[in-house]
Amino acid sequence: MEEKDCMHFKDYRSGQLTNGIERAAHRALLYSTGLDTEDLKKPMVAVVNSFTEMVPGHIHLREIADFVKQGIIEAGGIPREFNTIAICDGICQGHKGMSYPLPSREIIADSIEYMIEAHQFDAMVMLPGCDKIVPGMLMAAMRLNIPAILVPGGPMLPGCYKEMEVLTLTDMRELIGRTQTGKMRVEDLLEAEKCALPGYGTCSMLGTANTMSCLAEVLGMSLPGCGLAHAVSAKKRRIAKQSGRRIVEMIREDLTPRRIMTWQALRNAIAASMAMGASTNSTLHLPAIAHEAGIPITLRDFDEISRQVPYLCNIKPSGKYPLSVLEEAGGIPAVLKAIEPKLDADVLTVTGRTLKEELADVPLVENDVIYPLSAPKNPEGGLAILHGNLAPDGAVVKKSGVKPSMYHFEGRARVFHSMEEASAAVSGDQIQKGDILVITYEGPKGGPGMREMHMTTSLIVGRGMDESCALITDGRFSGSTRGPCIGHVSPEAAAGGPIAAVEEGDKIIIDIPGRTLTLCVPQEEISRRLAKVKHIRKDRTPALDRYSALVTSADKGAVLKTPEELAREAGAE
Repeated sequence: MEEKDCMHFKDYRSGQLTNGIERAAHRALLYSTGLDTEDLKKPMVAVVNSFTEMVPGHIHLREIADFVKQGIIEAGGIPREFNTIAICDGICQGHKGMSYPLPSREIIADSIEYMIEAHQFDAMVMLPGCDKIVPGMLMAAMRLNIPAILVPGGPMLPGCYKEMEVLTLTDMRELIGRTQTGKMRVEDLLEAEKCALPGYGTCSMLGTANTMSCLAEVLGMSLPGCGLAHAVSAKKRRIAKQSGRRIVEMIREDLTPRRIMTWQALRNAIAASMAMGASTNSTLHLPAIAHEAGIPITLRDFDEISRQVPYLCNIKPSGKYPLSVLEEAGGIPAVLKAIEPKLDADVLTVTGRTLKEELADVPLVENDVIYPLSAPKNPEGGLAILHGNLAPDGAVVKKSGVKPSMYHFEGRARVFHSMEEASAAVSGDQIQKGDILVITYEGPKGGPGMREMHMTTSLIVGRGMDESCALITDGRFSGSTRGPCIGHVSPEAAAGGPIAAVEEGDKIIIDIPGRTLTLCVPQEEISRRLAKVKHIRKDRTPALDRYSALVTSADKGAVLKTPEELAREAGAE
């Protein structure tokens, strides 16, 4: 046998590790991991796991990975597993740890790039769970553009306690306000804590984790039914194994993420988020995923689609039911079937079939869980984008979680420079009817890290103040937030945005139907204030300092600037 033939093992990308005499040392390293000569001929598939014992949405992912690897082996591939970090937003809320989840999204995407490119994998199956891990992995998939499938860990089942038949993490946070005001006994709160989250999985409402897991399926990056297959279910394990088989086929078909996550598919994901009443954080993550391929998805797309696609899904936190009920009603395929006339159904999915082909045999569901398109819960989508002199580049509100009485609200500003200050004021009974809490210096740059204000919003809702007060911030919210809470105000205070000019007692008008957010102060006065303002620089670690220096504004997805962009900014100065 010629030297060329005996040392040419495969024509896959991973042949960079195996082919040719100059790869003798590489082959020796691979043999040392237990591979044999026949294995060197097979495609090498990364199993990108985010297992951690700290996070309920990830603690079962070792088991899910075993099913994925079984499928890869059955299809003739070689699985090789590695891990990324995974942070739980829920555990981070209410303290300085909340500065880290959004920056972790970029670290996750970068770490996957490092591993995939360094070892020249042919494809990857990614196992995310919670909030920033799903978009971080999708960003990596779009960036690397090798065959990829997502298998999110799946939602947990809802809990119950006494007369509370459905408990989710959203309810637990709001029960704090009820207990503080004497509407619930401390003893019952302590017992409810043990019942609310009965097992592993992502929290059983439509927060950011489940929003992004569902949108991965809408984008075509997960097998049908994967998004809402529960963490404890056999269905999740079957899909994991099927995904392992399918990824090997995708290598041979050269079916890559940029063929799937097109501009049309991303707009389909926005449409689905509107129909579901999804997390406001989707306005950060979908543009960030698009950015990796240079696809122009902006808040304008969200605003346009929110006026065209109605809110249909009666799911917590904005609706009545937990995600388990939506899964029983048909899951994401049923949601997509309901809004099919609003979608571009010719887009490809990881199955190799179009969305139209996948939906052909899906029955139309119209009930109290998924409302008909002709008789929606709300004629407009679950998210609304506001503009005005307080948010020239936009702000975001989960309209589906706002009571109609608060669609138009005029109030006086109560200014705070951190979530902790605002929460203390609410807990200390310092907020009155007609107040609008304005929390500044919590944006991507100023936070830094764009913390969630969920502790403050939960106190407001739990105390029954969600029809008499509102909240505006350049920070963000948990996907499970409800109430008159407007976030992502851009430009943020730390970037010189008008929100930095708000003073105690200023009149502010919120007009959600009119899509406006107005500071009732003359523009000349706003400019005068901004010229004099002394910006607050919060304490930060070296990691957060680097993030603050590089991150763009929320309306651009809070992605990191490139060296070229930094050079242009320096030149402009």
